[in-house]
Amino acid sequence: MSSSLTLATVITGASSGIGEALARQLAATEKQTLVLVARREEKLLALAEELTKAHSIRIEIICQDLELPGGASSLMNAITARGLSVDTLINNAGFGINDPFADMPLDRIQGMMQLNMVALTELSHAVLPGMRQRQQGRIMNISSVAAFQACPRFAVYGASKAYVLMFTEALAAEERKNGLRISAVCPGATATEFHTLAGNHGTFAAKLMDSPETVTRSAIAALNAGQSVVVTGLLNKPLPFFIRLMPRRLATWFAGILVEREKAA
Repeated sequence: MSSSLTLATVITGASSGIGEALARQLAATEKQTLVLVARREEKLLALAEELTKAHSIRIEIICQDLELPGGASSLMNAITARGLSVDTLINNAGFGINDPFADMPLDRIQGMMQLNMVALTELSHAVLPGMRQRQQGRIMNISSVAAFQACPRFAVYGASKAYVLMFTEALAAEERKNGLRISAVCPGATATEFHTLAGNHGTFAAKLMDSPETVTRSAIAALNAGQSVVVTGLLNKPLPFFIRLMPRRLATWFAGILVEREKAA
């Protein structure tokens, strides 16, 4: 049955930002069937219509809230029901909150952990058997430069992205012998809705943003090259090296400075 399924690229969080930019670039360059996943149906419909007209490829949209337990399983069932098998999985969906941990609502903390870590892990586990059988497949997990040190005011987000980074590096090492390419992409601040939703207005980090297109170009090149970790953006690339040289307490303080909001006048 699996041989009759059409291979597809699945992008979570595809309605805006890095996910949308990835959809645009892959539609233009790879021509593979795309599955665009997000909660906002109107955004997905508009993007799918535009890309279908421009590139004459098959595009499926699936409205799925991966914050909810069981969301990953529901998504995989929906993909299979459309006669598709996942050739490339891009785990892009995620969010952060800029606040002291004790001030964050518990339900948002739980949702962040579910989306940033649990759904990503469950989707990766679901697609690997088929990829191994074909000895072909790619997984791109969007991490962050926040993964390299503790992040005050982004305690849960930074920790979740550290999980994504470590998990992806280990997975890449395990699956290399099976011909699979698996990459963790670590952008810095990027000009997307993330910063508005996170409450990142007025921070130093928000003043040094890359475009989603810049991140996307580096991410796809790294994935195709079999690079297990890529830090995108010229200003961000040296950060992991310098952080390793810093005392941990200093690195943590520095991360907190970058996301401290300006006080209202």
